Amino acid sequence: MALRAPLLLVLLGVTLPMLFFPCAEAGEVGVCWGTVADNLPDPASVVQLLKRNSITMVRIYDTNRGVINALANTGIKLMVALPNEQLASAASSPSTARQWVQDNVAKYYPATLINGIAVGNEVFVSASNLNQQLVPAMRNVQAALASLRLDGAIKVSTPVAFSALNVSWRPSEAVFRDDIVSVMPDLVAFLRQTGAPFMVNVYPFKAYLADPKHISVAYWTFQPNDGEVDDLTGRRYYSLYDAQMDAVRYAIGRVSPSNVRTSLASGTGGDDIPLTSSEVGCPAWVVPTPKNCKHFVNGLIANTLGSSSSSKNKKYTAASSLLGSAGGGATSAYIFALFNEDKKTGDDSERHFGLFYPNMQPVYDVDFVHGSAAPTPAAGSSWCVASAAAGDKRLQDALDWACGHGADCSAIQPGARCFSPDTKVAHATYAFNDYYQRNGRASSACDFKGAANIVYQQPRTDICDPNQASWCVARAEVGDKRLQDALDWACGHGADCSAIQRGGRCFDPDTKVSHASYAFNDYYQRNGRAASACDFAGAGSVVNQAPKIGNCQLQSKA
Repeated sequence: MALRAPLLLVLLGVTLPMLFFPCAEAGEVGVCWGTVADNLPDPASVVQLLKRNSITMVRIYDTNRGVINALANTGIKLMVALPNEQLASAASSPSTARQWVQDNVAKYYPATLINGIAVGNEVFVSASNLNQQLVPAMRNVQAALASLRLDGAIKVSTPVAFSALNVSWRPSEAVFRDDIVSVMPDLVAFLRQTGAPFMVNVYPFKAYLADPKHISVAYWTFQPNDGEVDDLTGRRYYSLYDAQMDAVRYAIGRVSPSNVRTSLASGTGGDDIPLTSSEVGCPAWVVPTPKNCKHFVNGLIANTLGSSSSSKNKKYTAASSLLGSAGGGATSAYIFALFNEDKKTGDDSERHFGLFYPNMQPVYDVDFVHGSAAPTPAAGSSWCVASAAAGDKRLQDALDWACGHGADCSAIQPGARCFSPDTKVAHATYAFNDYYQRNGRASSACDFKGAANIVYQQPRTDICDPNQASWCVARAEVGDKRLQDALDWACGHGADCSAIQRGGRCFDPDTKVSHASYAFNDYYQRNGRAASACDFAGAGSVVNQAPKIGNCQLQSKA
């Protein structure tokens, strides 16, 4: 079904076709360690909690020395923050920015693996009076790192609220709000120049709460669903999170300067901007429920770690954003938040985002190593099939990409088991489904720029399974003459026909159909069950249920 108006609150591009298919690379998942509470465990205990749960990245909202020191020599990566309150001074004074970097970053590195600095947080929303000072502050912090030769190891960015995007229900129509449009080109140019990620704080559950009649729980929690289609691109989304991330990609692409647009459109551009979810979470408080949050967080982890989408190289190039989305998910994600924080202001839900209670017991079970597939249909209950409407050219491009990025396409080569029927749809369906199954049936692994769809019922035309048992039997309707000719050919070209000689175990029933079926099947099995090995000028046919001929059982080498 098409993406509907309920996504007005969360989605937002261009409509030109995508130039390439993304390749798969895993991202990394971290946590936001907030400290707006009076009952939290000491930093050393928290570090042990991080280690026990294999959490490898942490974001903090200041430069808390106790936290930074506790993370020393742990191998856990840390993103620190220059708060909004210090942004103006960092923007106006390079020396102030350098001193801040010296005191709060260089002093602890490399014992503590500080790998990022968040300059401000949601400035466009919470401190819009600083909009014009944001990029100058980032440039001064970057220059300070460069002067200390730390710019290669530590990246500078700023977390942007998802509400900085204009309102639309199609990801491909995403643009940044008019009031920040003058700032965004400089911000994107800075990130492109330095190789830093574009960071976005995004909360899919808010869209659900705004319109639960049209946004399903399954759609925002990475559970099985029919998906939503951006009718301008043909791309189907199976999670609201992926749709929101694509909206960000499209919006970024639209602020590229004209010379970059020209080079990208001509295929000569190739500068990448990683995308990071600097905050993404779910408050386990009434609605959403702890069960909803468990599904969402584990699905998010799986989507980021393996995602394959959707997205499997979660880096995207500006070309993909300008000319079509790279699709789904983010390069990395920081789950908000590590603990429930009892001193946070706002409604009760603000104090219930934690993955853990202050006593370090889990609010719900989270697997930081694997998460859960997104969505997670039962084994064998979903398939990825080609869309005939995409046309042969797009299907061939997608098929080539799938075969070159992990799908085993040997069975659809000429003469192989699944070569027939020799159509683009059949071959693409085989390749798409193989890729999809190998990648945990993640929704992002069945996109191929809108050339494929996930189905939850066995496709009307079964997807060929090279490991499925199959037999070659004679077609009675061709007549005894053609069957005898084909039988003689099979017996003369490798089939062992001794069992159908007079007195042999499969001589009875003594009919052309029975004898031909035996010979055809023996030849077919010996030749790898290739479709071409069961032709016999139209006298043979492949079946997937074991045929019984008298007391003789035909064998399959599946």
